[in-house]
Amino acid sequence: MVARRKVAVVGAALSDCGRVDDATPYALHAQAARRALADAGLDRTLVDGFASAGLGTLAPVEVAAYLGLRPTWVDSTSVGGSTWEVMAAHAADAIAAGHARAVLLVYGSTARADVRAGRRTGTLSFGTRGPLQFEVPYGHTLIAKYAMAARRHMIEYGTTIEQLAAVAVQARANAALNPEAMFRTPVTVDEVLSGPMIADPFTKLHCCVRSDGGAAVLLVAEEYVRDCRTSPVWVLGSGESVSHAAMSEWPDFTVSPAAVSGRLAFERAGVRPSEIDVAEIYDAFTYMTLVTLEDLGFCAKGEGGAFVEKGRLRVEGGELPVNTDGGGLSAQHPGMRGLFLLVEAVRQLRGECGQRQVRRGDGTLPRLAVASGTGGWFCSSGTVVLGAG
Repeated sequence: MVARRKVAVVGAALSDCGRVDDATPYALHAQAARRALADAGLDRTLVDGFASAGLGTLAPVEVAAYLGLRPTWVDSTSVGGSTWEVMAAHAADAIAAGHARAVLLVYGSTARADVRAGRRTGTLSFGTRGPLQFEVPYGHTLIAKYAMAARRHMIEYGTTIEQLAAVAVQARANAALNPEAMFRTPVTVDEVLSGPMIADPFTKLHCCVRSDGGAAVLLVAEEYVRDCRTSPVWVLGSGESVSHAAMSEWPDFTVSPAAVSGRLAFERAGVRPSEIDVAEIYDAFTYMTLVTLEDLGFCAKGEGGAFVEKGRLRVEGGELPVNTDGGGLSAQHPGMRGLFLLVEAVRQLRGECGQRQVRRGDGTLPRLAVASGTGGWFCSSGTVVLGAG
């Protein structure tokens, strides 16, 4: 039996993000990939594994061909926003088992530019096939699904709209420290609540921004770490879970699949939530942050509102800095944002985040981070625990 190898993230990068009107999605994939390889200081000839989703008819075949790669291990898992945490888990397992030596994860989207140019419209529905046919006729859009889940939590546990708004306020405070964030002007709870209603109880600022952008992460076997220009960030543990396809089949709107993926990831990493220094959590809507914090074990079920309202999520002075780049609510959200969570977690553990850099109580860099992605309408979850080298 071949001994399982340790796996590290050695390259992490973003393409140009935010408002990018003059690039194709393929170009953003390529830009992010080149930057991730340059970040690691490795040549693309080392890459024998490739993972991509969301672009092309035969993803990841088309994207790999565009990048000039001929991988012998591929993954095109597509489970929405959690895709990249799930792919990272699969890649780490493949490398550990000796099926690949270096796996590149890449994503790119011109979601904002396409709407602006009239190449597509805003996505309100995922379609009308399968289980969705029973919900679409009633106008149950993607945003409405999240709004309904948030309302259930409010009824069940007394969570207030002001507490949900506090998530958006703190995301914007973190974005103010990030020069690459789309929106950096601070907002107040009152400003969040007074915005135009999108889907009750969500006003505009409860919802993520629409942006362009790409990201890439390079994972390698431990024997290649010494050849890299960056400090390794080790994959300590991961978990994945799927929950439901139709809202009518979701047993409890207040429990996300992160309750399973998070438990598995922490158990496999051998760490407790209380040991985590920084958390990068999928935040297409404010409620996602709140309920995922509960389900990952940072607070008890039903206590998420009280947990988020006291400034705990801020880079500056927060007990658990969350979405340190500003998240999907303020930094960027070009569709499936899960890979951006991994990039930010890696950068935080390597101490590369400048003004938004998280420090522990003793002034040292963070040692442990968690990235947790959510897909669909809480349909899937992938969670990865990372440790500094």
